[in-house]
Amino acid sequence: MRGLTTLQAMALGALLLCMIVAAGVLDRRFPLPGLVSRLWRRLRPPSETIEGYQHPDLVDVVFRKASAYIARGEWPEMVGVASVLDFGGGFGDHYKLARLQSPNIKWAVVETPAMVARAAELCTDRLGFFSSIATAAAWLGSVEVMHSSGALQYTPEPDVTLRELCGLRAKRMLWQRMALSTDRLERDMQSSNLGDNGPGRLAGLKEKIVLYERTKLPEQIFLDAHKGYELTARGTDWFHFTLQ
Repeated sequence: MRGLTTLQAMALGALLLCMIVAAGVLDRRFPLPGLVSRLWRRLRPPSETIEGYQHPDLVDVVFRKASAYIARGEWPEMVGVASVLDFGGGFGDHYKLARLQSPNIKWAVVETPAMVARAAELCTDRLGFFSSIATAAAWLGSVEVMHSSGALQYTPEPDVTLRELCGLRAKRMLWQRMALSTDRLERDMQSSNLGDNGPGRLAGLKEKIVLYERTKLPEQIFLDAHKGYELTARGTDWFHFTLQ
């Protein structure tokens, strides 16, 4: 702001504040550009808090977002795949993209009981929702790929869940958005805005803070659970294993 007097700078700041306030009003009716919307949310954080992935408000928001979600793009790992168990797969967002690669793919989502109940209307002969890994695997008949994105660390007992998933002996194990620790079990509480859950955005949403517990397994324990698998590729938070 070189060249502005102190009074002019203050006036400009006041104008910007008025614009931000107006943005908060408009954002309840029309989606605003991401930068303005994020700035508004930081200045006025939600006052209401909900807990857990089974809360009705969270389930409803994620369902509405997923219903409106239109998948685009490529997913090379799903080309030619016949069956997938998607652990923590929401309302089938990943399935929509996978089906573009393999139209006849059979997809079983494992989710919380609340999510599964809400997803009943989405079920087809190629897409199913289940609250247990065993039931999902039985419906598939054969699990070619196990896929999970950002879910294991939010289960009550991630070590038990990990052993059960590895016990499927799927031909490939694809892990995305993993949160692992260096050398010891770590637990903490995380929070997010309600509107940040699920794909895309919802206009007119009343924001709330969502709290959930996260458990980080040590990376070596995670790797050791994949006995009989070869680690074929990895990044900072993703791992691909192939059955030997």
